[in-house]
Amino acid sequence: MNTSKELKTCDKGHKYYKSTDCPSCPTCQQESKPSSGFLSKLSSPARNALIHEGITTLEQLSRFSEKEILRFME
Repeated sequence: MNTSKELKTCDKGHKYYKSTDCPSCPTCQQESKPSSGFLSKLSSPARNALIHEGITTLEQLSRFSEKEILRFME
């Protein structure tokens, strides 16, 4: 397992270290985090998975089973 961290720069010019190939910039993720609502309570990966599926409200989320929601996170 590679644990060395590599300095990366996002499209907005933020510099950050990552030990994986994940391109998400921690600064950009924090800037895009909602200040209220249920999405503001979630981690970035969970929030991004739901937004990718077009789910931005609890009403929309309630239409899915737990099994379906867990598949979004894969």
